[in-house]
Amino acid sequence: MSIIKRYMKFVKPYRLQIIGTLIIGIIKFIIPLLIPILIQYVIDDILGSSSMTTEDKTSKLLTIMGAMIVLFVLIRPPVEYYRQYFAQWTASKILYDLRDKLFGHIQKLSFKYYSNTKAGEIISRVINDVEQTKNFVIVGLMNLWLDAATIIIAVSIMFTYDISLTIVSLIAFPFYAISVKYFFGHLRQLTRDRSQALAEVQSYLHERVQGMAVIKSFAVEDHEQGQFQGHNSNFLEKALTQTSWNAKAFAVVNTITDIAPLIVIGYAGYQVIQGELTIGVMAAFIAYIDRLYNPLRRLVNSSTTLTQSIASMDRVFELIDEKYDVDDEPNAKECKEVAGKIDFKNVYFQYNEEEEKVLRDINLEIHPGETVALVGMSGGGKSSLVSLIPRFYDVTQGEILLDDTNIKEFKVRSLRDKIGMVLQDNILFSESVKSNILFGNPNATEEEVVAAAKAANAHEFILNLPDGYDTKVGERGVKLSGGQKQRVAIARVFLKNPPLLILDEATSALDLESEHLIQEAMQKLARNRTTFIVAHRLSTITHADRIILMEYGEIVEMGTHEELMYKQGHYHKLFQVQQLDG
Repeated sequence: MSIIKRYMKFVKPYRLQIIGTLIIGIIKFIIPLLIPILIQYVIDDILGSSSMTTEDKTSKLLTIMGAMIVLFVLIRPPVEYYRQYFAQWTASKILYDLRDKLFGHIQKLSFKYYSNTKAGEIISRVINDVEQTKNFVIVGLMNLWLDAATIIIAVSIMFTYDISLTIVSLIAFPFYAISVKYFFGHLRQLTRDRSQALAEVQSYLHERVQGMAVIKSFAVEDHEQGQFQGHNSNFLEKALTQTSWNAKAFAVVNTITDIAPLIVIGYAGYQVIQGELTIGVMAAFIAYIDRLYNPLRRLVNSSTTLTQSIASMDRVFELIDEKYDVDDEPNAKECKEVAGKIDFKNVYFQYNEEEEKVLRDINLEIHPGETVALVGMSGGGKSSLVSLIPRFYDVTQGEILLDDTNIKEFKVRSLRDKIGMVLQDNILFSESVKSNILFGNPNATEEEVVAAAKAANAHEFILNLPDGYDTKVGERGVKLSGGQKQRVAIARVFLKNPPLLILDEATSALDLESEHLIQEAMQKLARNRTTFIVAHRLSTITHADRIILMEYGEIVEMGTHEELMYKQGHYHKLFQVQQLDG
């Protein structure tokens, strides 16, 4: 299906509004077409009349001008207002629907997609490229047809005056059409390249703004300025290439449309000299030439604008066409009551086909309400293992069962609704503390939010913030300390109250006081839930029902803290090393 056909699906619900806008637009464009008729009538029938007295000529002139003033002052302005308003309203509604569709789509894309795609690139497509498609509605579906209608009506009127002169007026049309086809056939790819270069600038800028603290701390401003100039120069090069081609198109097409009136003036003047044409008709024709070729010049602008819009459509639908790595099966069911039993059966996993497997032949049975700790050196596969439970990624081989049902049989959102997660770097949004806690349950009452914060040992520090629960935390929670952010994240999970819990490095890199408060909150949170704890610091997981040591994607040891220490294997060595470090 062509890009335009796909875009028209978003336009279809507003077809009546577009038709209405076109009708109003035709009225708006017809009114100025009366001016050449007025010129011809005033010159030939009033000024050139030999049978009328001066008083009669004055009276007729005042009458006709009074009618025109009413038409242009009282009728045309409201027509112009409603044409503009309905055109912008319709285009804005279409863009609203398109962005709504895109946001829903990007929420379904997998973690694999986000790990390979820059945030700025996605933002550029949702904001800049969608905005560019607005011109397709305004220009392609409205102005283009109105200009075409203006040309047809003007030509029809001109034929009633003089057929041969009308044909002379149209002599430049074929050259115009050939020029537009040649120049604007190349412009789509050039415009697409320009949009991509702009997206790269935006993406780079987005990352650097987020990482400004790193740039300043390493004092690499000059280096980063050079890097930005590289991206900016690439955009400049693509923009100038597109501009150059565009300028050539305008130069050629405008030359053609400028020559046409000269031909008409010469031919019409000759006819007047020969007595075959009146001065009034000649003046009307010259006025119509302006009405005829102005829409043609606008059509050149329209061609440029439409080319840019279609190039942006390419990028928008390229994003929409991104496949979901993780999606609901055709007959997926709701995940309702959860006891909390989880089985990993012969699970293998790799992030990309060309990469090594990060999990190999994992077989593990977790009992309802059990607390399981995953430990081992970095890169052992601990975080990869727990990310398979909420289906952030799907297993490459094998299966994961929840209460003896393959998790792929559940609807993804209903499965994730039963899982609470606290990560090492929890993302907080730039809204209030209360809004961030409400992510756990958007329908919760204020009392429930406070209760969740108290359970997470967060209530006291929240009350000491400038605006308490209404304090804005800044982008990614920048106004809060690491420990405070973690406690807000834990409060979110308390409010959600899920039967399954995943704590991934939730206490690493925190001071001892924060770690104690968070450890206490997490132990409270883990009661009566099936809980996975990923940890580097072994002293924080000695209470776990079972400890699993992983190395190179495989389970090496398993047991309670006491059993593993007695065994004096890998876990014992790791624990001893950490105790000595401590």
